[in-house]
Amino acid sequence: MRLPGSVAEVMASPEGPKIGAFFDLDGTLVAGFTAVILTQERFRSRDMGIGELITMIAAGLNHQLGRLEFEELITKASQALRGRALSDLHEIGDRMFVQKIEKRIYPEMRELVHAHMERGHTVVLSSSALTLQVEPVAKFLGIQNTLTNRFEVDENDVLTGEVVRPILWGPGKANAVQKFAADNDIDLKHSYFYADGDEDVALMYLVGNPRPTNPEGKMAAVARRRGWPILQFSSRGGGGLMGQVRTLLGVGALVPAATGAIWWGALTRSRRRGLNFFTTAFPNMLLAVNGVRLNVLGQENLKKQRPAVFIFNHRNNADPVIVASLLRDNWTGVGKKELKDDPVVGTLGKLTDTVFIDRDDPKAALETMHEVEELVRKGLSIMIAPEGTRLDTRTVGPFKKGPFRLAMAAGVPLVPIVVRNAEVIASRDSSTMNPGEVDIVVYPPLSVKDWTLEDLPERIEEVRQLYLDTLKNWPVGEVPVHPIYKKAPAKKAVKKPPAKKAAAKKAPAKKAAPSAKKSPNAKGRK
Repeated sequence: MRLPGSVAEVMASPEGPKIGAFFDLDGTLVAGFTAVILTQERFRSRDMGIGELITMIAAGLNHQLGRLEFEELITKASQALRGRALSDLHEIGDRMFVQKIEKRIYPEMRELVHAHMERGHTVVLSSSALTLQVEPVAKFLGIQNTLTNRFEVDENDVLTGEVVRPILWGPGKANAVQKFAADNDIDLKHSYFYADGDEDVALMYLVGNPRPTNPEGKMAAVARRRGWPILQFSSRGGGGLMGQVRTLLGVGALVPAATGAIWWGALTRSRRRGLNFFTTAFPNMLLAVNGVRLNVLGQENLKKQRPAVFIFNHRNNADPVIVASLLRDNWTGVGKKELKDDPVVGTLGKLTDTVFIDRDDPKAALETMHEVEELVRKGLSIMIAPEGTRLDTRTVGPFKKGPFRLAMAAGVPLVPIVVRNAEVIASRDSSTMNPGEVDIVVYPPLSVKDWTLEDLPERIEEVRQLYLDTLKNWPVGEVPVHPIYKKAPAKKAVKKPPAKKAAAKKAPAKKAAPSAKKSPNAKGRK
């Protein structure tokens, strides 16, 4: 549906660079305030003294209470850094982005940024934050244009303690956006602006498509009064008290699931039945207490043919739990050795007899895969990510041969499971989940009986293309018949016997052997 503020709306909008898409940073692209995160981490790493910390906290409180203008607040922050090399601060900003900020980027906003890029719009990150906060985010999202506050430096790129004027805040930021639009021939009447703060209300009036994002206070009130579509996201951030409660309940779900598994295994005198109880109960309980809902297309394909090798695209620590909740019983997993120490995947893997492979030791990895083949022959399905690791949310990485060779060796089909948006419930390295809906397509079992080692690279690339096609054009209503299922089996080449060499000389004609008896008709002939 082309709802205002949706990717579908952007993809249906006019194309071209005349349309601008302006994005604020804090509270809009990123959950929380990057300045607070930066201050906390600088203090923890002893890059900031207690005196500077107290000064910054007091200044921040005075600004919130209206006793200190933003211009004074940002100047105080800059003065505290006087004498520092600009390159040192950018190094701190890059490090903080990787460690703390990347996981706070709203995946929904990331999709909107890329939707505007695909339409050829001029995308701008316009923020009152400083370059060390803004530039790593812009680089990560692929945004080439930034309007932001900058430190004043001397000829040696050392901070003077001042901020380049005019400072971008409120009217100053609105003026900067208007000037940028005029310089780049952007039509603001058809442009978009995404922001959350009260100081950006005036700028919302300048664009034809105002999009208040996670607004509070004055911005929220004006948006409701004016009928502006409000974008509200909860997929990132600390989650507050309820987030902590959900995490505790999720971890606590291990106890009843494990207890039930032990009792059921003892009653049935079957360890496998006990494990099946656990693999069915725990993943579903974990998702339920965290408010995660699954929209599954093709659920009937999960049981069509077992055992099988179930493959899925890997984004974070949550998608193995999601796939496990679908498979329910009689399965085990394969993962890299490093995951054994992961608090979520490692714990679940150990309880479900997951096989962990040492990819740095080819000989040991091969022996481990032989063990997995034997498990399949005993009737267990295998859950495995062919990419081999968690990858960026907008890509499908190269597929490794292991899962496909396993299916071929064990004589079982592949079942592709495509997960569209697991990132809405957890960032790449997060061990906790946020409430949300995840979309999944389960394709029918794919036979590998006619596959050969010679055509394996081509076959693998075809399966990977199925993932790319599905993510690009997400199906609605029913699982599409992908071309990979229509492909005729490869014809095996029939070896012809080698042609006989022509004789160098013509063989002499054979003489008729003399008959031992005279022919009865020979009498009387002369």
